[in-house]
Amino acid sequence: MSSPVLLNLLRCGRFSMCRQALFALEASTQSGQAGGPLLGLVGVRRASGSIRFDSDCSGQPVTWDSFGIWDNRIEEPILLPSSIRYGKPIPQISLSRVGSASVLGLRKQNEDRLRIARIHDNLLYFAVFDGHGGPHAADYCCTFMEKFIRDALEEEDDLQKVLKKAFLEADNALHTHLSYFNNDSVLRSGTTATVALLHDGIELVVASVGDSRALLCRKGHAKKLTKDHTPDRKDERKRIQKFGGFLSWNSVGQANVNGRLAMTRSIGDFHLKSSGVIAEPETHRLSVQHANDSFLALTTDGINFLLSDQEICDVINQCQDPTEAAEIISQQALQYGSEDNATIVIIPFGAWGKHKSSTKTYSMSRNFASSGRWA
Repeated sequence: MSSPVLLNLLRCGRFSMCRQALFALEASTQSGQAGGPLLGLVGVRRASGSIRFDSDCSGQPVTWDSFGIWDNRIEEPILLPSSIRYGKPIPQISLSRVGSASVLGLRKQNEDRLRIARIHDNLLYFAVFDGHGGPHAADYCCTFMEKFIRDALEEEDDLQKVLKKAFLEADNALHTHLSYFNNDSVLRSGTTATVALLHDGIELVVASVGDSRALLCRKGHAKKLTKDHTPDRKDERKRIQKFGGFLSWNSVGQANVNGRLAMTRSIGDFHLKSSGVIAEPETHRLSVQHANDSFLALTTDGINFLLSDQEICDVINQCQDPTEAAEIISQQALQYGSEDNATIVIIPFGAWGKHKSSTKTYSMSRNFASSGRWA
């Protein structure tokens, strides 16, 4: 950690450092002590194994507003190594603040699964899986996808390549696993998969197959990070037809592959592999802008089918915390008439709460009554 970089970070954060801190920094630099600048700084203190800054030596951590980042209600510690590396303050995302909910709807069983985990110190893992034809595929992916990601990380640093490899390995291993049941109906089980990896608190990589989604709320607007894999997409439809598959439409006008599956990519569904249904995900990489990005949301189609991406953003932005937001979104999907399982995971970023308006309220009944879906 170089002294000029650290000083620049502190200067960008508008800290006023006392003279003792500068003397300590200079002395530690001259002595060549490893980690000296950090330990010698007045106004820097440790909290729960992380670093927080104390600009006036009062013992109280500065809020994110002091950094030019909005959220001064969530006192997350700074990821100091990442902040130094990227030249801007990056908050530590606490898994305990991630919100999630999964409701049954009108189905007999909940085939949705979700997973939230820390793969290692600077890599977080979030996922939703929407199973069909039974819970077998979703259960397997929820249990083992993390393992396949860890295995891929031993051979590859590029997180997009890591996720592609993990998805394909999960698909192959699932086939072996389901074959032990010696039951054709079990081999017809499949699942969507939408997985997000957050590296260093700033590098976000998302991979998906099927019609579960990932969306980012940036400056109050929904930014879709995934594309649904359905026969409605020309590129997906061409692949199905190239493999000899065919499309048919059900009573509500939804296209299905070979009259059986409403998506063109999934993990599992081995009876449709020869018809062009593949497990290779599409991936998306971006840098999180903590001053502008409020949250990342992963959702299954029990929510997507009834709530637009912007509606999801608007509702979540009115909530106090991600846990409350996840409960409200899942319950609102039910009020809109969702018959499917509905699952959501919400990961808060630096701008959480920035776009909440005290003068704006969101009424489920008002929006239900006025929705064009029910005209």
